[in-house]
Amino acid sequence: MLMRKLLAASAMSLVMAVAANSAALAADGEACKTVRMSDVGWTDNTAINGLFSNVLKGLGYEAKVDLLALPITLEGLKNKDLDVFLDNWMPSQVAEVTPFLDDKSVESVGANLEGAGYGPVVPQYVADAGVKDLKDLGKFTEKFEGKFYGIEPGNDGNRIVQGKIDDAANGLDGWEMVESSEQGMLVQAEKAIKNNEWVAFLAWTPHPVMGKMPLHYLSGFEADGFGGATIYTLTRAGYSAECPNVGALLKNLKFSLDMEGAIMEAILAGKDGDTAAKEWLVANPGVLDAWLAGVTTFDGQEGLPAVKASLGL
Repeated sequence: MLMRKLLAASAMSLVMAVAANSAALAADGEACKTVRMSDVGWTDNTAINGLFSNVLKGLGYEAKVDLLALPITLEGLKNKDLDVFLDNWMPSQVAEVTPFLDDKSVESVGANLEGAGYGPVVPQYVADAGVKDLKDLGKFTEKFEGKFYGIEPGNDGNRIVQGKIDDAANGLDGWEMVESSEQGMLVQAEKAIKNNEWVAFLAWTPHPVMGKMPLHYLSGFEADGFGGATIYTLTRAGYSAECPNVGALLKNLKFSLDMEGAIMEAILAGKDGDTAAKEWLVANPGVLDAWLAGVTTFDGQEGLPAVKASLGL
């Protein structure tokens, strides 16, 4: 009889210990279950949001993505209306981001992509004709119709180029920064290149369409944030402390140029970001091992098998 009581007590202790351990693993509270994110309208942002959203879904979280310009995204993080932004391009966004980092309303979790690039370009045939530097643009104003094509209003690249136009020393009097969107700018660039016309616009890597264009990156912008780029993950202040499980995932999250390029190509071919990202993850599940190291589901179970199951693996 005594032995039965001891065994029963031991079994109960084990159950309580397991329950306590599961509760400890489930470190994120209910307020963390929905992760509020921004997409600033760039295809690479849509691609990485799709990857992150698929993993969150497998872990029992929900991603809420709003299409917002960069300045509104940063204000949203500061005001705690957003939780995460995965596409902070540096150093070109230094002027935009630094005030929020300095006042500690926004936190940089770390780099998620190395080896990117960003800057003003002309087609290679234009460079061959003598336009290789910022100061060459003004020599051929008529050929360019005095227009430089940028992306969405509030973008850091537009700001940098506009500053060069405004500086009389660069000889760009009469030039206009045409703000549009990634898609609108690409339509204009592709049309011009097809017709062998002169065009100047912003380009970056990774990008499957721009990667196939015969482009020349203009010199003269090296001190302004253009050139080689590193992409960082930003969160609202205190987010990783409040939601440590998602915080651990964000810290683990690393992308590659090939990864993003493949998903972006699928998006540009007509697939939505979540579908394109899911298909890539199904074909390349090895990345999940590092991303989910030390990460659990929302209810405290092992994260890796849950995400694989959600992906049908």
